[in-house]
Amino acid sequence: MKIQRREVLLGALAAGISAASNAQTGASPKERPLPTAFADPVELIDLWPQGVPGMPENPPEERVVERSKDPKVIDRHIQGITRPHMVVFRPQLSNGAAVMIMPGGGYKWVVVDKEGYEVGRWLAERGYTVFALFYRLPGDGWAAGPNVALSDAQRAMRIIRHRAGDYGIDPQRVAAMGFSAGGHVCADLATRFATPTYDAGDEADALSARPLLAAPIYPVMSMTLPIAHEVSREMLIGKDASAELERAHSPQYNVSADTPPCFLVHAEDDMSVVVENTLVFRAALREQGIPVETHLFTHGGHGFSLRFTIGKPVSIWPELFVRWSQSMGLIQE
Repeated sequence: MKIQRREVLLGALAAGISAASNAQTGASPKERPLPTAFADPVELIDLWPQGVPGMPENPPEERVVERSKDPKVIDRHIQGITRPHMVVFRPQLSNGAAVMIMPGGGYKWVVVDKEGYEVGRWLAERGYTVFALFYRLPGDGWAAGPNVALSDAQRAMRIIRHRAGDYGIDPQRVAAMGFSAGGHVCADLATRFATPTYDAGDEADALSARPLLAAPIYPVMSMTLPIAHEVSREMLIGKDASAELERAHSPQYNVSADTPPCFLVHAEDDMSVVVENTLVFRAALREQGIPVETHLFTHGGHGFSLRFTIGKPVSIWPELFVRWSQSMGLIQE
């Protein structure tokens, strides 16, 4: 599959890098040039080069929005994604393993920096080849409805395996990691990787979408109030969703003997996505005998990722993931 460059992530966001001339999104006027040390990645993989399935009659407008008011801090998100894709972070010395990252955003948008690029760079520095996934959003009218982000995650995992030789990775050693609503996508992939959500189109689609390991971090999980994150629930299944629809899209009810081992992290003081989301998923994993590593921290709030962990015990979670992933065979000596 051809690697492309598109203005949505690259154009005005990194000096000197040009974008392709079609199917692009204009950069937000609020965006600022990045320091050279934090330049955006230039490798982009289009998930659906033959056409994105189920395009809405009135497609959303894809655009990058800068949220930070601090000129020293970059904090972008993408709204209205119409060309789902992955960006790639290559390590200087590969350990042969890959991690697919799914940033959060409450299913209203997808975060670029905090839960995407920053985590991608951190993992790549430790030898992982990282693919940050920018998935379509269920509130934008796609034919797949609440399965649309899962479709992109399944497709992305299959593409990574199909192109493993291009990146020097073992196609069997691919993990999934997601944050907040992206944690829901991650858990959905871990529990429904084999659920048909789109029509197969090429050789990649014959491969398994099951990650070797899954790491939902402070994840949205339950779709039933009061545990559910209200915004994510409404964007995914609608404000007046039935109990049946809630259950179908709550990953704890879809755990099976084939669900991969999971690494869970949450803060007890998370007032946005309450810790019970992680606890109900952990209970379901244990009931099925799935290996699970769980770390609950007193302080951290929601959306801490890497940048909001400094000086707190929760700052150790990425290192804990690295050690756990090695113990579970993602990294091989």
